[in-house]
Amino acid sequence: MSTDTVRSFESALDDKADDVVRTSPDTFSTDLAGLLDPPIVGTALRGSLSYGDASVTVSPTPTEILAANTGVSQAGLAVAEYGTVTLRTTSEADEFISLYPSRHVIVVEEDDITPGMTEAFAQLGTEFEAGTRTQILATGPSATADMGSLVRGVHGPESIHVLIVEEQ
Repeated sequence: MSTDTVRSFESALDDKADDVVRTSPDTFSTDLAGLLDPPIVGTALRGSLSYGDASVTVSPTPTEILAANTGVSQAGLAVAEYGTVTLRTTSEADEFISLYPSRHVIVVEEDDITPGMTEAFAQLGTEFEAGTRTQILATGPSATADMGSLVRGVHGPESIHVLIVEEQ
């Protein structure tokens, strides 16, 4: 992954994410722990990434999701140009982990960051052909100014935190 693409993604997150943390697979669980507010629900992490000692409920019930303060999701891919991530939908309804808790922590691996939508659509097309049914495109926390001043978290999390896992 190009260093410029990763920097572009970080820059696009300036007004969308509360925190953008660069981490390595070796320090991931420690860096993640600093962003968590229990109770925590999360999706299964890919590869060698681990929640470490954090008490995270994976495959939570609807009641556990509603009670959670933090939801942790691993992005399918990211679009540097817009600071957008995709969240894969699953039979376990993992997408709700990103919507109901007031804090959403998104894990993005560097090699999953694409420069723009053209590259993202090409990758999504490949995934859809392989059987992926849907993905959510998320760009920052929900916000509205319908009734006056800007309010964040009306239809989703109030705060977004992104961990970018560097390639080894």
